[in-house]
Amino acid sequence: MSSPMMTRAAALLALAAVACTQQHLDPQPVTILRTGDRAPSADSTVAAARDRTAPAQARELYARDSIMAAAMMGCAPDVCSAVTRGEVTLGMNETQLMAATRTTPAAWSIRRAGDAAIYTSARMEQTPRDMVAPVALVQVQKGEVAAIAYAEPTGVRTVARAADATADAQARATAQALVREGDMLVAAGDLDAALARYDRASILLPNDPTLEYRIATVLDKQLRPIEAIVRYQRFLHQMELERIQAVGDAYAKQAEAIAHAKERIIVLEKH
Repeated sequence: MSSPMMTRAAALLALAAVACTQQHLDPQPVTILRTGDRAPSADSTVAAARDRTAPAQARELYARDSIMAAAMMGCAPDVCSAVTRGEVTLGMNETQLMAATRTTPAAWSIRRAGDAAIYTSARMEQTPRDMVAPVALVQVQKGEVAAIAYAEPTGVRTVARAADATADAQARATAQALVREGDMLVAAGDLDAALARYDRASILLPNDPTLEYRIATVLDKQLRPIEAIVRYQRFLHQMELERIQAVGDAYAKQAEAIAHAKERIIVLEKH
C-alpha cells in the first residue's frame, strides 16, 4: 500500500475510534435574552414546588399534633409541664419524648434490645433538640427515659439523675469541660488560651478553690505577680487549711498546693 493510502487509512481508523467513544448529548433549547427582554417568571416553578411539598408538610404536622395529644393524656403534672415547655425529662415515655422535642419517629434512629431502646438522630444535619440543647442520645429503659445526652459547645453532657438536670449541675458540667480544655492548653504551652478557659469556668464556679489555684499558677507563669498573689490568697481562703488537714490523707494533694501557694505569695511579694 502506498504511503498516501496508508495515511488515509490511519485517518479513517482514528475518526472511527473517536466516533465510537464520543458521548451523544441531547441538545436542550437555550433561551437567549436580548436587551429589553424580560426573564420568564419563576412564580409557577415556586408554586409547583410548594404544591409538591405541601402534602408531606401537612402529614408531618398532623403526626406531630397527634403525638402531642397522646403525650398529654394522663401524664403526671411535672411531665406535662416539661412537654409543654419542650424539655426532655427523666421518666417520660417515648411518645412524650417525641412531643417534647417536637419530632416524629422519622427524626430518630431507634435501636431496641429487650426492654431497652436507644434513640439517636436519624440525620446528621438535623439533630432533634429540646429547649435546653440538641439531643445527641436518649436511653429508654422499660418504656421510660433513663438518660439524656446533650450535645453542647463544650462537649456531651449526660443527665442520668434528677440532680444532673438542675441549672447548677449544668453549670458545673460546662465549667468542668472548660477546665479540662484549659488543662490541655497549659500542657500545650498556650497559657493565654488556658487562662481564658479558666476565667470562663470561674464565672460558673465562683467558689472553687482548685480553679483559683489553676488561675494563680498560670498568672504566676505569665509573670503577672499582683494578680497571681490575689488568686493564691483567694485559694488559701477557700481551702481552709485546718479543716482540710483534719480530714486526713485524702486531701494530701490540696495540702501540697496550699504550701506551694503560701511559698509563691512570699516570693512574689518580695519582688
